[in-house]
Amino acid sequence: MAFLVLPDREGARALLGDAAPAGARTVDHVSGRPWLVGDWAPDECTVVTAGTRRLVLLGAVRVDVTAAERALARAAAPHALDGFAASLPGCFHLAASFDGRCRVQGSLSTARHVFHTDVAGLTVAADAPHPLAALLGRGPDADVLAARLLTPLAPWPLSEDCVWPGVRALPLGSWLGLGPDGRHRIHRWWRAPEPHLPPHQAAVRVRQALRACVETRTRGRDTVSADLSGGMDSTTLCFLAGATGTRLVTHHWLPLDAANDDDRWAVRAAALLPGAAHLRLAPDEGPAWLEPLPGQYGPEDVLEGPLPWHRNRSRMEHTARRVAAEGSRLHLTGLGGDELFSPTPTYLWSLVRRRPVRGVATAARARALNRWHLRDTVRALADGRSFARTLTQMAARLQAPAPGPHEPPMGWSGHPRMPAWVTPGAADAVRGRLLRAAAGAEPLHPDRLQHQVLESVLLSGGALRQMRPAMRRADVSWEAPFLDDRVVEAALAVRIEDRAARDRYKPVLTAAMRPDVPAELLGRRTKGEFSAEIYAGLHGGRGALLELCDDLRLARLGLVDADALRRALLAPKPETRHLSPLINTLACEAWLRSPSADRPRRQPAGDPR
Repeated sequence: MAFLVLPDREGARALLGDAAPAGARTVDHVSGRPWLVGDWAPDECTVVTAGTRRLVLLGAVRVDVTAAERALARAAAPHALDGFAASLPGCFHLAASFDGRCRVQGSLSTARHVFHTDVAGLTVAADAPHPLAALLGRGPDADVLAARLLTPLAPWPLSEDCVWPGVRALPLGSWLGLGPDGRHRIHRWWRAPEPHLPPHQAAVRVRQALRACVETRTRGRDTVSADLSGGMDSTTLCFLAGATGTRLVTHHWLPLDAANDDDRWAVRAAALLPGAAHLRLAPDEGPAWLEPLPGQYGPEDVLEGPLPWHRNRSRMEHTARRVAAEGSRLHLTGLGGDELFSPTPTYLWSLVRRRPVRGVATAARARALNRWHLRDTVRALADGRSFARTLTQMAARLQAPAPGPHEPPMGWSGHPRMPAWVTPGAADAVRGRLLRAAAGAEPLHPDRLQHQVLESVLLSGGALRQMRPAMRRADVSWEAPFLDDRVVEAALAVRIEDRAARDRYKPVLTAAMRPDVPAELLGRRTKGEFSAEIYAGLHGGRGALLELCDDLRLARLGLVDADALRRALLAPKPETRHLSPLINTLACEAWLRSPSADRPRRQPAGDPR
């Protein structure tokens, strides 16, 4: 699916020039002017008309058309659709046309997102940035690309910056309004719920949201597929999908590391899903992680920037081909489950402020388990720095040694660092972006844990969004029900003190899934680890990786010292936390070598220059 959104204004269609694909589908405003122009399957689009108003839903969504018509007829303005938008399960774009005014929005996680830019005085929007970049005719922004080299990840709000200058993404919980004059305004329609639900109510709401979002995907399909890694998140989706009556195909890749017990749990789960077909792939079946690298992306790949899942994109594409051969055109992944239901150490910081006695006792146990230093733990729990101050300090410490494994990470975000092989100019560019972001910066939520949950949801949703185009060759759509708006809302509403338990892993999800998932599968307290796959990919592909350094695109942009990167590739460090810098750098280099990085170059139609 791909589309552009035009304002209800004479001459707007001419702005697109040849940016719209040949044979594109079109949904018009009621005025008859073109509104949505793009490529989508008939079952991905629902159009509702009420008088002079029109509503379009694109994506995985379940909607009662009659109820939608009533909501559209009652709405006095685009703002009045907030409640209707908040009632729908699934992951989708919503667009509404009201007598010359237009509303368009995506999902909270950005798995379905909205980008916009101004061309010849008018605002044009799209579900991806590259068609808008084509209208502007500009190349990538090297400073934004430098921030993608940060390890482990670029923090919010830098993570939301688009690599194409002049193209902007909608903020969290907002919709884009296009007026009769063709100009835009951004409206906030959603705010995170406060964490107030007790365990029983939270479990009921999470279960209802997950079931509805899975059923939305399976309805009307003969076959769906799903990951069955052995983890609780993918196992949950498999049992929910299996209960819908749709034929289920599960996919499991055996881990390389014998200490990874994912396979044992996947086998147990598969035995309890006798109605499903199970694909079980050996570690050496298909491509290795990080393979192939040079020339990996072809002209059919249209990627908005460096792919967050570049490290195992080839394996995921192999998965897509395998499930497609079994008749699946929609694949479910458990992405988002960890982000919502497995709290980070910052949970302790928030717990101490809500339940001081319990928080101190829980922090003492966590300190002993993780071997944190007492002084560092007390300092982290007492830390009251603002979000803006945190960004400022990040800028000052970009090239300082990374914190050790025994320092408790309870800040607003992680401790991003620039890799050792970046140039001084790249570090200065990222430092400047952090300092500008810190000026008046507000977090995604006043509570640190809630902020972190939302940040991780945005990062995961963005990764899923960017992976979808890479899967188009196999004609399989990747979906992550855990990242749907209703599931995110339900998880955020759980009381802080109920998100972790001494005797259970992911207690909220465990309680929610008791009616649907066998109890023996809900007792797992371990989690698989896949650094063996990364090291194997680095070792097996070392020759190709070193060849990249002979003509490094990142070096051409002045961002990376090719010789320093070559030395790092020849001697990767044994600790897995040191792998992220390499993975992020290779993702950026691979994207720069792809057609996507060069494609948006043409001069826009109607440009007054």
